[in-house]
Amino acid sequence: MRLFAMLIVVAAWLASSKAEAAGFRFIDIPADENGPALTGAVWSPCTEPPQEVRVRLTMIAATGNCPVAGDRLPLIVMSHGSGGWFGAHRDTAAALADAGFVVAAIDHPGDNAADRTRIDTLSILIDRPTDIRRLTDYMLDTWPEAAKLDRGRIGFFGFSRGAYTGLVIAGGRLDILGIASLCSEGFLDGMCAEIEKGTIPTRRPAADPRIAAAVLADLELGRAFTLYGLKDVTVPIQLWASERGGDGVLREDNEAIDENLPAMPDYRIVLGAGHFAFIAPCSAEAAQALPEICADAGAFDRTAFHREFNAGVVAFFRRQLIER
Repeated sequence: MRLFAMLIVVAAWLASSKAEAAGFRFIDIPADENGPALTGAVWSPCTEPPQEVRVRLTMIAATGNCPVAGDRLPLIVMSHGSGGWFGAHRDTAAALADAGFVVAAIDHPGDNAADRTRIDTLSILIDRPTDIRRLTDYMLDTWPEAAKLDRGRIGFFGFSRGAYTGLVIAGGRLDILGIASLCSEGFLDGMCAEIEKGTIPTRRPAADPRIAAAVLADLELGRAFTLYGLKDVTVPIQLWASERGGDGVLREDNEAIDENLPAMPDYRIVLGAGHFAFIAPCSAEAAQALPEICADAGAFDRTAFHREFNAGVVAFFRRQLIER
């Protein structure tokens, strides 16, 4: 997602406070043999009055370091799009926290708003699922409130390349050579150059059987997954697609996943939406400065859509992780 990678930093500075008053705290995961240090945040159920928390250059409505309310809480791990950051879906995270979920998100090293050094490399496709596995390990084993989590109720939320990440975690196997068919579109020049040179990673990311349900929004690289590559994906999936697509993601990427998954997903096409409609709504200043990310075509109302989107995501996870 080249355009997103170039502009999301400024969007974060100008983003408005759309999150509800969930509990909020930063997390830092040390480097280990599986990867570099990770930074991110956790949203959690909170009963204290709302406050404001500074997140980098953005103020969001949340209660900093609020004691986690409840026990045996389901966990949602979250993966941003290419060039994004852990707060890109802060309103969705807050809605889930208000509904009784703990939500954890991190910046993917080398593929985030502040560090784009590996954004167009094949290796990032291998390492992103490992980042999320490490986040899950941290939340279950090291996070100070880990005892309040239910290890048997873990879900995943991802957007764009984050949705790709979740599909792999759920058991999908990407056909890396299949990316070659997308090279003429001009969004993956670095990856395509590696494929042309034959410098293809031999290591493959592993699925994480702890993930029991996944929400995937406007999935990147969907056309590079084959029927065989999806045969082991058995967890319930809610799949969202924008009608207009954008930034290298087409509606066909999501249609390919819908058609090839062994079990029919909860597939929803958002009429009138472009690719970035799944990002948290922007402030008026951001919309004026960054129409490529913040301005939606026609009469599409991102704020109204996010009320529907967040409600749909919450209902799906409640159905799959709590009511079963």
